[in-house]
Amino acid sequence: MKGIHVTSEIKPLKKVLLHRPGKELLNLTPDTLEELLFDDIPFLKIAQQEHDAFAKILKDNGVEVVYLEKLMAEVLDQDPALRDKFLRQFLKEGNITGKKYTKLIIDYLNEKYPDNYDLVLKTMEGMRLTELPKSEATTLIDRVEDYEEVMLLAPLPNLYFQRDPFASVGDGVLLHKMYSKTRCRETIYDEYIFNYHPDFKDVPQYYDRYDVDHIEGGDVLNLNETTLAIGISQRTNPDAIEKVAKKVFADENSKIRTIYAFHIPKSRAFMHLDTVFTQIDVDKFTYHPAILGTLQVFKLTPGKDGNVDIEEINDTLEHILEKALGLDHVDLIPCGGGDMIAAAREQWNDGSNTLCIAPGVIVVYERNDVTNEVLRQHGLKVLEMPSCELSRGRGGPRCMSMPLIRED
Repeated sequence: MKGIHVTSEIKPLKKVLLHRPGKELLNLTPDTLEELLFDDIPFLKIAQQEHDAFAKILKDNGVEVVYLEKLMAEVLDQDPALRDKFLRQFLKEGNITGKKYTKLIIDYLNEKYPDNYDLVLKTMEGMRLTELPKSEATTLIDRVEDYEEVMLLAPLPNLYFQRDPFASVGDGVLLHKMYSKTRCRETIYDEYIFNYHPDFKDVPQYYDRYDVDHIEGGDVLNLNETTLAIGISQRTNPDAIEKVAKKVFADENSKIRTIYAFHIPKSRAFMHLDTVFTQIDVDKFTYHPAILGTLQVFKLTPGKDGNVDIEEINDTLEHILEKALGLDHVDLIPCGGGDMIAAAREQWNDGSNTLCIAPGVIVVYERNDVTNEVLRQHGLKVLEMPSCELSRGRGGPRCMSMPLIRED
């Protein structure tokens, strides 16, 4: 199956993109947690076992699983000239701009990692100063012993959250400008995949990672083939949403004609729209209990001469979703069953962040037992995965996956 086709959050999932956590997690330290957007350091061996269990659940349910690192290696394998171009771009985006270190690193990587798959994993892992071969000390940093563990290239530990760097919308994609400088480099892999990989190079691109306005995939939900929901959040700003709307509406092959922009609180608890609500069945959504009340939402539709018409809506989440989906009623299922202490605890561990692989069939973290039982009581088929270490990154099954193809 080639290309992108995602017109829903709940239709049967046929193909999904993941990244198996790698040695990038070994380059997390207590001093770099805040900079790298982590609250704790996952134990890599167990995190990989948990991620493999996640992939097995998907495969056992008929989902084709592809990996970011493998797709990127396939891009480099098909054209040797792309390897040098990628390395130079990656180093530049990693703030390696001097000729000395650029040459030293490229020479080292070419010698040490001739296989492109190993090279891709190494770029994700990061690089320490001490990895480079010893040479004559020609700069101050070479002479200062305290700098022997300096990271020349920072790791990319958030890569196992594949929901954020890009978003599948209809038959196209948004290549994102991430909110944090720490995560901006992550989208370079998607740039190469969607520009050069034979399975994806013809996919329409509705946003550019070089744009100034930031947007992330956790804020993008496909409500149906004609309607998107995008969060105005800490990580996605209004200008980015309007730019997406103009490009999507201008594509005569796109069926998307309405975008609901949800204004949500700018806080870690509501980092993305999918931490506020997530669709799990035709008429069912999980949601964060703290979001109840009147919401400010903007309805974007095509205007004249390529412009966008904007209508402000102030209403409850329930009413907005009913109107957007054309339903008489939607069932909102609170994280933690509405118990505020359980909700706060399980929301912290992504109790609402579920991956729907078919209507009413969802993958969840097993640790959120209160929420999971409530979901079963509402008739959902709940597929639990282990999550003791993966959850330390503050992201659930939806965060870790990017659907590429869903059935109609």
